[in-house]
Amino acid sequence: MSDITTRTYSTDAKARDVTSRESEQDERQEEEEQVCPECGGNLVQDDEHGETVCQECGLVVEDTVVDRGPEWRAFDASERDSKSRVGAPTTKMMHDKGLSTNIGWQNKDAYGKSLSPRQREQMQRLRTWNERFRTRDSKERNLKQALGEIDRMASALGLPENVRETASVIYRRALNDDLLPGRSIEGVATAALYGAARMADTPRSLDELEKVSRVDKMELTRTYRYIVRELKLEIKPADPEQYVPRFASELDLSDEAERQARQLLRDAKETGIHSGKSPVGLAAAAVYAAALLTNEKVTQSEVSKVADISEVTIRNRYKELLEVQDGSLLG
Repeated sequence: MSDITTRTYSTDAKARDVTSRESEQDERQEEEEQVCPECGGNLVQDDEHGETVCQECGLVVEDTVVDRGPEWRAFDASERDSKSRVGAPTTKMMHDKGLSTNIGWQNKDAYGKSLSPRQREQMQRLRTWNERFRTRDSKERNLKQALGEIDRMASALGLPENVRETASVIYRRALNDDLLPGRSIEGVATAALYGAARMADTPRSLDELEKVSRVDKMELTRTYRYIVRELKLEIKPADPEQYVPRFASELDLSDEAERQARQLLRDAKETGIHSGKSPVGLAAAAVYAAALLTNEKVTQSEVSKVADISEVTIRNRYKELLEVQDGSLLG
């Protein structure tokens, strides 16, 4: 019995020795692969050219490195359709980050032929169950509804994709930090979009948000302050100059009028009269004053509709801006 036990132990020891020697050989081989065979320098991966190059002497050790990343470039429709090895990029704008399967709404097969009534019925059942599986718990259903709201409002306001992505990230953080109890999904989604637009220097006024949102202005402002405070978001005060290009474009003003409006706002900042005043009102007044200075026909009513503020505000503010400019010219 003792002889059998001794032989078993010796066999296990030999197996361990063989395994350790193989692992040491693999480690030495990996070290040799990471070192230049000519000068012993460090090797780096050049992903742009698909090469492995020595940092010291520039020797190309390998020139057929496989690019394991996705290939997004496509120059025509046939190239775009031939990219079978890649999928859509992940995005924060979808509740599942775009990783789940989507069943198209077209009732056609892979050859473009219409499905039979029986097959259409089966596909409809598959779509129903697919939607149920994609939103299996309340958190995912909440996220899906909120991100849909963000996308709808951003489209109505003409906001770019980077703003939607940022708003989606803000909402996800609020959901993960359990900030939603006691607040509506639409209110938090609107506040996230408002903050994201300001962070991206493409701000929209509260009145504009209220028009496309399903919550009123009071709830929006209250929720926005709460989200910014709890998530510690660093959002600068809105700059009136950021509104000028959009207002000037919608009023079809010249580049000279836009430059003049920007200069009026800069002069106002230097004198400090912008403090405590609505940036939207100042921007609208600057655009109207600039149109007067460049002899372009724009009425206060037209500016009021574009900026969504009262004509009284425009009258009061544009006079202040012109007084500041007159004072700077005299000085």
